[in-house]
Amino acid sequence: MHIYLNDLLFNGFHGVYPAEKKIGNTFKVDVRIQMTPATKTIHKLEDTIDYVKVYALIQKIMAVPTPLLETIVANIADQILAAHPIAELVYVKITKQQLSVPYFEGTTSVDLERIRN
Repeated sequence: MHIYLNDLLFNGFHGVYPAEKKIGNTFKVDVRIQMTPATKTIHKLEDTIDYVKVYALIQKIMAVPTPLLETIVANIADQILAAHPIAELVYVKITKQQLSVPYFEGTTSVDLERIRN
């Protein structure tokens, strides 16, 4: 079973360049969590992963200015695995919506897949 959090938008000051730290940017976060529930049919929130708690965790991480998106995706994946024992695999993708690079059209993304060991 998978739980998805798609197109989460956050404003932040992540980046290594002075303009990124001063002006900020919009970041889109996508998360996929793979899990195997203890029961075939889930009837209680306690038997699954609460996406509201996952969102709060992501929101907290995205609020801290961090130079590299690579660091942020790893932090999100690691903290989801730590907070949710039934999570087996976490995929995180962060897309920087605008770049402060002259003539650069488009977006840039970093993604990571972490498996519970």
